[in-house]
Amino acid sequence: MQNYDIAIIGGGLAGLTQSILLAQEGFNTICIDREEPASQLDKSYDTRTTAISWGSRNVLRRAGIWAVMEAKSCAIRDIKIMDGGSPFVLSFLSQDVEDREFGWIVDNHDLRVALHQKASHQENLTHVTGDAVIMFHVKQTHVVLNTASGTEVSATLVLGCDGRGSKTREFMNIGTWGHNYGQTAIVCVVTHEKPHNHTAVEHFLPDGPFASLPMMDDAKGQHRSAIVWSIHGGHAQPYLNCAEDVFNQHIKGLYQGRFGEAKLLGKRAGWPLSIKMAYSYVAPRMAIMAEAAHGIHPIAGQGLNISLRDCAAMTEILCKARDNGITDWGHADILQEYQRNRRMDNTMMGLAMEGFNGLFSNNHPISKGARRFGLRVINKLPRFKRFFMTQAMGTVGHVPEMVKHHKKQG
Repeated sequence: MQNYDIAIIGGGLAGLTQSILLAQEGFNTICIDREEPASQLDKSYDTRTTAISWGSRNVLRRAGIWAVMEAKSCAIRDIKIMDGGSPFVLSFLSQDVEDREFGWIVDNHDLRVALHQKASHQENLTHVTGDAVIMFHVKQTHVVLNTASGTEVSATLVLGCDGRGSKTREFMNIGTWGHNYGQTAIVCVVTHEKPHNHTAVEHFLPDGPFASLPMMDDAKGQHRSAIVWSIHGGHAQPYLNCAEDVFNQHIKGLYQGRFGEAKLLGKRAGWPLSIKMAYSYVAPRMAIMAEAAHGIHPIAGQGLNISLRDCAAMTEILCKARDNGITDWGHADILQEYQRNRRMDNTMMGLAMEGFNGLFSNNHPISKGARRFGLRVINKLPRFKRFFMTQAMGTVGHVPEMVKHHKKQG
């Protein structure tokens, strides 16, 4: 039986990031992923894009992959927020935050490739793919893991990064609360005549938010943006199934002529939206992270960003414990510190997105008046406005030091 300091279950974006961070710090780490790389690295596996906040960029830089990703990402320098048919536009400008970027739009496929390449060469990291953990045996000093292939390994700490349907969470007997929003997010990439000028647009509509996120121009020099369009109930299906020229006309209308002619590039995909939050994050010698612990509405693009904060927090807590002479990585004090550090922050973010979606995804006169009043108040109070801008950057509040600063570049 092979022995490790830490076993990570799930090799998605968060799972691999956590594995690399811990291995870099000298922890003997194994990441076990049920999926094969051939499947995960196929371009059709995940057609979505992700908004990486300024703070999350620091985490990816610490993991040693940002140099690769920076050349493939597009900076968000300004954000424009609109509400329905109102002519009022609330603008968040990079010039108001020391000319720093709010974030970057990256292709999930590119990020996954970069993480796999880094993991394949990372010292102290064993990356097992195409195998699934089928049983955990929690002992006094370690956890024994049995996999479908018959492999048996042990680790002093197990971290579940295996998504919303987490088998690790299920074994830990941790319940969840949440509900479906009755919304489907249509995600796709479009080309458009006019440049986006590194501007992200969030247009709140009665059916749900329409977000246009700036991407790098393609090899032909065509301007591109990623679309995340949330629509209630079955209203999304006509847009997913209609002819491409009909869909292009819808997108052009949503852009209100801002970018000229717009055309679909590649395929459309629909993702049902829900919130799913765990009641606890820890059990003896085990913890859950990322979407195994929290799945939230994508209205502000915070899903992966709060998952990366989990990774940063766990890495810092384990390093601090080691500096203090602790060598049992599954010690209850470590687990409780992680839960105190992350559960409230993630829960509040989930509830905030719940509130934003409820407030902005309807056309009720009272809600409409309240949100337009609120947007104007934010616009008129510079300090309040700056608070929201720094929140978007992910660097304020109870966040790990790794998110605020970076020590290593890569």
